[in-house]
Amino acid sequence: MTDRIEVTTPETLTGEETLEQSLRPSRLSEFVGQDKLKEALDIYIRAALGREEALDHTLFFGPPGLGKTTLAMLMAHELGVNIKITSGPVLEKPGDLAALLTNLEPHDILFIDEIHRLRPVIEEYLYPAMEDYRIEIRLSDGARAQTMSMRIEKFTLVGATTRFGLVTAPMRARFGVVERLGYYPADELHQIVERSASILGVPVREDGAAEIARRSRGTPRIANRLLRRVRDFAEVRGDGTIDDATARSALEMLNVDEYGLDEMDSRILKAIIENFDGGPVGLNSLAVAVGEDASTLEEVYEPYLIQTGYLQRTARGRTATRRAFRRFGYALPGGSGSQSTLFSDEV
Repeated sequence: MTDRIEVTTPETLTGEETLEQSLRPSRLSEFVGQDKLKEALDIYIRAALGREEALDHTLFFGPPGLGKTTLAMLMAHELGVNIKITSGPVLEKPGDLAALLTNLEPHDILFIDEIHRLRPVIEEYLYPAMEDYRIEIRLSDGARAQTMSMRIEKFTLVGATTRFGLVTAPMRARFGVVERLGYYPADELHQIVERSASILGVPVREDGAAEIARRSRGTPRIANRLLRRVRDFAEVRGDGTIDDATARSALEMLNVDEYGLDEMDSRILKAIIENFDGGPVGLNSLAVAVGEDASTLEEVYEPYLIQTGYLQRTARGRTATRRAFRRFGYALPGGSGSQSTLFSDEV
């Protein structure tokens, strides 16, 4: 069961980093989707190059698996600079951050994933680096501790977060560029699947790629993972070519339905309907009911269920929509509304 749930998680799974790297585009123009964001970034990059300045500090936010890290790497490539990659939880003390900052060359990019998880002491240490390009180096400890102010090269901080609301106001205010990444429509995921299949040498027909794209929860990382799993199925159960029938059979085996809902999505929605009369229900109560961590529900599963109109989040708690009731064949509650979504299919 765990493997079948993990196949549709937008988080990076163990061992996927190298393969993801091989599938990433090498230029911004090759990046599929997020067109308005790409256009804006292209302008900012060209302007920075023209002025021979560091790009403004940039913050990307949105659900996991949509390309925030990839965009940071493409920015470095387009600017012709180096990029150093770290994450909020990894930076435990100011010295960890200082080691990165003092090794940056002019206009380099420092990418911090999960920037909302920075410790307060690290965040405060970062402020003068972002504003004045200087840091404080501790020369001694104790009651008479001495520090020395040290200049660093002008750099660009690129932060990424799935929890924009948890990024502190002082931190948000220091980013000159703030951009949101949204879920991808099926036609863009179709392009991504076909591109990845070409790189991996996987024979895929247009209808097969379309079926994978439709069930990928609007997320490129999931699309690429499903492509690899369907490839395995095609090689063992078929002739190696992914067509519509092969994709459907493989994805049904993985419990990924035609709308991208997996086993955990179904458990969440059914728990709200069956155990809590459709809601509202608090996050912690729902987490106990489905046996999952509350933060995982909030960060991984809820965004897609809300975006596709199966779940509503209100001040009183989580509520299943009319669409969710129809999806699982339950009698519709009186007066329960639904919301418009990026995905037009009605269930």
